[in-house]
Amino acid sequence: MTDAELVDEVLHAAAVVGCEVERVADVTALRGRWHGAAAVVLDEGAVVECAAGGFPRRTGVHVVGTGPPGESVWRRALELGAEQVLELPADQERLRAVLADAAEGGPVGEGRVLAVLGARGGAGASVLVVAVGQAVMSAGGHALLVDCDPLGGGLDLTLGAERQEGLRWPTLRLTGGRVPAAALRSALPGRSGGRGGLTVLSCGRTGPGPEPDAVVAVVEAGRRAGGTVVCDVPRQLTGAACVALDRADLAVLVVPADVKACMAAKTVVEQASARGVRLKAVVRGPAPGGLTASQVVEATGVPLLTTMRPERRLARALDNGHFPGTTRGPLARAARKVVAALHEH
Repeated sequence: MTDAELVDEVLHAAAVVGCEVERVADVTALRGRWHGAAAVVLDEGAVVECAAGGFPRRTGVHVVGTGPPGESVWRRALELGAEQVLELPADQERLRAVLADAAEGGPVGEGRVLAVLGARGGAGASVLVVAVGQAVMSAGGHALLVDCDPLGGGLDLTLGAERQEGLRWPTLRLTGGRVPAAALRSALPGRSGGRGGLTVLSCGRTGPGPEPDAVVAVVEAGRRAGGTVVCDVPRQLTGAACVALDRADLAVLVVPADVKACMAAKTVVEQASARGVRLKAVVRGPAPGGLTASQVVEATGVPLLTTMRPERRLARALDNGHFPGTTRGPLARAARKVVAALHEH
């Protein structure tokens, strides 16, 4: 790049997202770095020189300018494989996103987002969230559990990670923008197993819950990193709950097999339907009155994803701060079915 104003814009964007950049002196010096750089940012003059110099196509090429490029520049940019042309300073946010991806090593892939709600209080939504996270971890993936329920007592408590060091929503002080996934993982409590792992961003026992923009930033960071983001969504759809639900590839409603839960589920279904969200049901036993899964589905109007028999000794384990780590049992099987359904969407 030769334009001083454009150089300043790029350096500023890089400083904001923590991306180290190298400015090469000329196109000759660029040739040796053309294939190895995570991203290449060129001004219009450099585009013309690179195309004339026979540079091969590559991904991660971005062109910056102070206005729309001419037709000849566009044609040469396409020859180099340029992904976009950014007009600065108007496109500063897009430039920051490009450089943030480069700093993180580029996006790993498109992750998946799951939202889990309970039909009523105590339905077991938080328990299923953690079980899904453990199923992803056991399969060698990475799960990011996002607590969107400030009145739920803290998802880290369900996981048994309440004593672990790391940030929670009240101390994260995140208002939005772009969050590096690697930095987020290192700042949060969690656990690892084999090749996989999970981290949890929990609400606190006191303090405010997450703001909608902050939830968007965290969810999108997890998605960009190629992981599985699992959101614990409250029944009362707050702003933070809504943005999590809107971004979900799959939304699951945990319905205990009793009449009160079926009646309560209708309100949740109506709220979700108003946002264009289609829910799938996980029907949880026991059924004190003998309700079957098909009767629950008929009463709630929510298609069945799977059923789940009672998990023995679950309540005692949770009270003792130990989430069951087994890959066997009704809870683990239901979690694997949810993960499979999520990847089918």
